[in-house]
Amino acid sequence: MNGAEHDFGSFVAARATSLLRVAYLACGDQTEAEDLLQTALERTYRNWHRVRHDSPEPYVRRVIINAAISRARRRAILNIIPMHSPPETSAREEDSDLVHVLMNALRALPPRQRAVIVLRYWEDLTETQTAEVLGCAVGTVKSQASKALAKLRTALGRDIMEGACDNAQA
Repeated sequence: MNGAEHDFGSFVAARATSLLRVAYLACGDQTEAEDLLQTALERTYRNWHRVRHDSPEPYVRRVIINAAISRARRRAILNIIPMHSPPETSAREEDSDLVHVLMNALRALPPRQRAVIVLRYWEDLTETQTAEVLGCAVGTVKSQASKALAKLRTALGRDIMEGACDNAQA
């Protein structure tokens, strides 16, 4: 194993859990998060000679976020394309647990807004750092965060109240 491979292995060992959390929050699904992280690490490894001298973690975060946004767009397009028969979907259990309510509200956000919320409030990046990761202006980060928070307040207020009412009636 050469020095670059050792450096990459050390980076992955040290940061994989944190990066997996970013991927999970970006997509809302554990299996897809693992796929996103694997994709991001593969792309990072291919560019390790260039990335390792800078800070590699922001690079990997950006790859994760961009991949999550791309996958969400592809899914949206597939939902628009008519199918001969509807796809089979499993019945979704309603769960009033706060974690599920929060994740559902986060999943309902458009991919770019979800990315801003994850990077700003979960990863605790500044507006400038978030803009760098997403490759956009700071003003875009501010507006996307504002819109996303408004949607989350509306969704969480409604869902939490419905859950509380359902629990009270049970």
